[in-house]
Amino acid sequence: MIKHTNRLIPLVAIATLGLGYAAPAYAQATRTWVSGVGDDANPCSRTAPCKTFAGAISKTAAGGEINCIDPGGFGAVTITKALTIDCHYTEGGVLAGGNGIVVNAGATDEVVLRGLDIFGVTPPSNGVRFIAGGALLIEDCVIRRFNAANSFGISFQPSAASKLFVTNTMITQNGNGATGGGILVQPTGAAGSARVQLVNVNVLSNANSGFRLDTTGNTAPAGVSVVLDQSSFSGNADGIFVNTPVGTTAAVVLLTNSDVANNSATGISAAGAVTRIRVGNTSIHGNTTGLSFGGSGIINTYGDNRLNGNGTDGLFTAPAIAKQ
Repeated sequence: MIKHTNRLIPLVAIATLGLGYAAPAYAQATRTWVSGVGDDANPCSRTAPCKTFAGAISKTAAGGEINCIDPGGFGAVTITKALTIDCHYTEGGVLAGGNGIVVNAGATDEVVLRGLDIFGVTPPSNGVRFIAGGALLIEDCVIRRFNAANSFGISFQPSAASKLFVTNTMITQNGNGATGGGILVQPTGAAGSARVQLVNVNVLSNANSGFRLDTTGNTAPAGVSVVLDQSSFSGNADGIFVNTPVGTTAAVVLLTNSDVANNSATGISAAGAVTRIRVGNTSIHGNTTGLSFGGSGIINTYGDNRLNGNGTDGLFTAPAIAKQ
């Protein structure tokens, strides 16, 4: 019996040693980390960070957060769940050919992008492309140089009810020729609707539209509501372009405390039959045309705007809206 036992000892030792070489399995963490000197084979912990956002996302639980330890370029990523990417206190670079960040999440999922520098390289598509999700929040970011035909800094095209919030962000050098631009809001299909708010956003020097809202083909009962506040739309072709054709849900845009200046075509353009733009405490100056209308679109004033110094100023739609 003793001899038989002795023969088993080396076999057990070999089996145990073999187990030591098995690939580690990591549970998803609520918070993960990336570093310029990380490795995507790591568990993305603080002491063993990953190299890219794409490497970290599979190791991050739904509703969790990816943080940056140090400056770096962390690559493009597709987000399919509730998630925060926060590099607020360092350089969180996304250098991307194609789309920088794609959001294609669940109907109630909220995605937060904070402190990112999203930069397009040849051939770029969109800086941030939103397909589906409950809400997208973009804060303290720079989105720039997505300059191919039809490229936008932010392309927000939900097919269901979704929200977009952008704060303290610069969007520049996007679009090409007469296509693309800074921000596109374009709900799709019968169910797509959008609630959009921009606060302290600089949409500057984009090739075509600075901010473009187009509801062509969209008939969602919830419609589209947009608030643009404390923001600048300057140096684009069109500063703000809104197109709501007849037969689609009305789009209502409120523009306040902002600057629409030095755009090479039009400051504010209301195209389509059911476009409604309301403007308060805003300067519209230095544009080739200040206000432009197509169809029976309406641009109302609260009576406290500064519309002058354009090649052609244009006129607000009468009557003015009473200030409450």
